[in-house]
Amino acid sequence: MRKDEHSSEVGLSFGLTSAVVTTLGLIVGLNASTSSKPVVLGGIFVIAIADAFSDALGIHISEESEGVHTAKEVWISTISTFLSKFFFALTFAIPVLLVPSLLSLENAIIIDIIWGFILLAAFSYRMAIRTKENPSSVVFEHLLVALVVIISTYYIGNLIHSYFG
Repeated sequence: MRKDEHSSEVGLSFGLTSAVVTTLGLIVGLNASTSSKPVVLGGIFVIAIADAFSDALGIHISEESEGVHTAKEVWISTISTFLSKFFFALTFAIPVLLVPSLLSLENAIIIDIIWGFILLAAFSYRMAIRTKENPSSVVFEHLLVALVVIISTYYIGNLIHSYFG
């Protein structure tokens, strides 16, 4: 793999994974605490912008701190992180935007969870094949982490709703 391809892969893998796990955690927690379409939708857009910039800066600083990448490689990782995080996070808004015309908010969240698991499983499978690892264990491991985040944020959202709702 060329260094430019490696830099793009770093950004894509970090951005996609962060978009899926962070956005799912946020929307599940916000829905559990508020059951509000504007709040959930606002959370998705905030994640798509603020967290995409934050993750891109984090990758930028991390790649620079290694001291082995050219400025071009660092910027490729930075930009690909931002674009992948921004794009994939925004895809979670689509089912929510269909509320109430076609879906309930709860069903939109379920569709988002399924979509997130499909994205994460497909990318994890692709990565495992490329790195010659066992695809089943890699996919299982990554989906398990996402599931822990979803369950945790659901209960945190319910707890917040119980005390402040």
